Order: sequence, then C-alpha cells, then structure tokens
Amino acid sequence: MRVPATTSNLGPGFDCLGVALKIYNYVTVAQTDETDTVPMAQQAARKFFATVKREPFPFRCTVEGEVPRARGLGSSVTVRLGVLHALNALLGRPLKRAQIFGLCADLEGHPDNAAPAEFGGFVVARGNRQQKFAVDPRLRFVLLIPDFEVQTRAARQVLPNEINRLRAVESCANACAITAAMASGDYENLRGTLVDHLHQPFRGKFVPFLDGVVAAAENAGALGGYLSGSGSTIICLTLRSAQKVAEAMQSASGLPEAETRITTADNEGVRLAVSILVPDAPLA
Repeated sequence: MRVPATTSNLGPGFDCLGVALKIYNYVTVAQTDETDTVPMAQQAARKFFATVKREPFPFRCTVEGEVPRARGLGSSVTVRLGVLHALNALLGRPLKRAQIFGLCADLEGHPDNAAPAEFGGFVVARGNRQQKFAVDPRLRFVLLIPDFEVQTRAARQVLPNEINRLRAVESCANACAITAAMASGDYENLRGTLVDHLHQPFRGKFVPFLDGVVAAAENAGALGGYLSGSGSTIICLTLRSAQKVAEAMQSASGLPEAETRITTADNEGVRLAVSILVPDAPLA
C-alpha cells in the first residue's frame, strides 16, 4: 500500500484540518506462519479482524519510504492505514474506505491525519465525518524537518485545560478562513490565517525556533507557516519562490543539518501499489 504523509492542524485547525502530501510510505503485508511486525501494526490488525469478524492469521509487515517518524507528518497513520487496507485486500475487501478510515481514526484518537491519508487533498474532519477538497499543485508546501523527534504524547501533555476566550475566537475565525480559502482555491486569502492560540504557543518549547522560521519564510514570500501536527516539522505555504522560502527557513532555524523539502498535496490518498510497471490501482 502506498500511503501519503499528512500535515495536520494547519495552525488553528487543531485536530480537524489536514492535508495529504506527495511524500509516501509503502506498507507491505504478507500472510506467514508467524506474525513479524511492530506493535502498532498488530494493534491495527486486531481491530480489523474484530470488525470483520474473521479469524486472525499471522502476517509479516514491512514499511519503507520517506515519511520520518515523530516529526508531525503522520508516520503512525501510514503504518495503521497501510495494514488495515492490506488486510482488507487480502480478505477480498469486506470493508469500504469510509469504514477503514473510521478504524484508523479510532486507533489514532483523532481524525486529522487519518482523513487526508485515506481520501487525499485538504480535509475537514469531525469524528468519522469528513469533507474533502482537492488542492491545486500551484500551492507549494515547504517543509523544514529538524533532526530531532517530538512525541505526540508529550506534545499533548503540555496543552492547558483552558484557553482565553478571545484567543479561542481568533483561532476559530482563522480555521474557518483557512477552510474557505482551501475550498475555494483562493490561496492568497491564506495570508495571516495560520496564526494559532490553541496549541502552538505551548508546544513552542519543543521547537523554540518556530516563530523565527515562520517570520523568515513570510519575508521570503510565503503566505504563512505553522507547526505540522505536534512537530518537529515546520511547514510554510507559498505560491512562489519556494526554494527561496526553503532557504530562509533553514537559515532562520540555525540547523544546517535540518532537511528541507518542497512538495504539493496528494489528492488521491492511500493507493494499492500493484507493481512499479502497473499504474496505481484505485480502491473501492
């Protein structure tokens, strides 16, 4: 299975906004005599077999690709979703895509990565409900990927139980504006909307150069930037001068070893990779 990386939140869209990116992991599952895989894949398998009410069988799972672990790019979703879809294919596809998405979202605890990984594009997710919008390739996603991890659990533990009402209202307005801009394709209207007060101010302790990187990117022409998921990746959006934005981000980070990548949105979501000589097969 080819599963795209995802970027969630987009600043103020905490736990509900996400985009699939053209960066992929490839998950291969084969039935064997003895299970040989990571606990995360085993957990996904248990949920799948319980849902379809079929006798579990041992399997081997391998994950290869470009999605780094614990960098806020949905690496856990690539494993869980890849295993769910692969097992579903092996058993003749008893579940539809929407059902598999629901299982993955339950395993993750929130749908903002699972939804775009499953369906592609820009997605607004509410529980197991989702609305998808295709993203034009002229919108570039410029990634700064530091060489250190941020664990999701630790990033959630620093979040406060209460938020100032006026700041919460501003974040809500920004999330709505992001949705309108992405749905309409008026990407210039993203400028100024990626500001967040719900989680980024508190997670900044893990990525202290976040504000400086975003400011440098905006000075280089970016529409804005944000912490991807819980980090440590920072993503800035731009319609022009993507390489200039990438260079500004890396310089402002003070991390010459950090990786920069320029990519666009994946509008397809998870696919069955049949063969390198055969086009990607659609899923039911």
